[in-house]
Amino acid sequence: MPYRPTHRQLEYLVALGDVRHFGEAARRCHVSQPTLSVQVALLEKQLGVTLIDRSASQIVPTPIGEDVIAAARTLLLGLDEIVALASSGRKNLGGLIRLGIAPTVGPYLIPYFLPSLHARYPALKVHLREDRPTALEDRIRTGDIDCALGPRPADETSFAYAPVCTEEIMLGLPSGHRLAGREEITLAELSGETLLTLGRGHRLFENVRGLADASGAVFAENYEGTSLDAIRQMVGIEMGMSLFPELYIRSEFLKEQNVALARIRDWPISREVGLYWRASSARKSHYDVLAEMARATARDLLGRE
Repeated sequence: MPYRPTHRQLEYLVALGDVRHFGEAARRCHVSQPTLSVQVALLEKQLGVTLIDRSASQIVPTPIGEDVIAAARTLLLGLDEIVALASSGRKNLGGLIRLGIAPTVGPYLIPYFLPSLHARYPALKVHLREDRPTALEDRIRTGDIDCALGPRPADETSFAYAPVCTEEIMLGLPSGHRLAGREEITLAELSGETLLTLGRGHRLFENVRGLADASGAVFAENYEGTSLDAIRQMVGIEMGMSLFPELYIRSEFLKEQNVALARIRDWPISREVGLYWRASSARKSHYDVLAEMARATARDLLGRE
């Protein structure tokens, strides 16, 4: 049988890669520094490669060390998931789910979703982390969160994905604009208009840039909103136009008087929202249940099957 590192050796190596200091890594792993140093050196000897460069003023992984640390992190996450599955099974979906939420989705779905989830699994703890979709993908890879609710990931090879709903995306424009009051407008009518957007890392940033390219509108790169509310307020004071997803519209536009909504006749746009997690995760059965419950909530909110 080929040599296999122990899980303790992998824990020591990952901790060392995180903190870049033998003493701090040992404290994190609750062992003495000599124990950690000996085990990492033994791991290097048994693998036949140098994983940690000790010659610099700061401890740094070698290039192969970086790759091994990334693989070790994935293996350790898998072990944690096995423990969660064995200890709690399906009764409470593993006891804890660290759920990432995209800010253009979470606030308009989570308040309706969490109560039904808690009613069904009262012992389940859900820790929420709101962040941009690109950051959420990175956090799933590193194990900071377990799964995320948001637009479909750009890198579909790294994640398993379960669709929750498809949202129509509409154009918001100042209520006093010459095009306001119409249900549909055309791309040609947007030529020269200013389009506002959320910052980079949001899928809507790419959507607005695509609309600018297709219509000849001006993409306002000098202003990037931090939230959909901020963008809506900017549209309301006639700084430009922007795109808004359906769940947000249904939540926040009921009393909105300064922003009108319209569809773009020759550029219909929608986005798929879903739950995604590491493709190698052992907790697929937990996340499938989570996705199905989120799907039922979205159907109720959007008023369609």
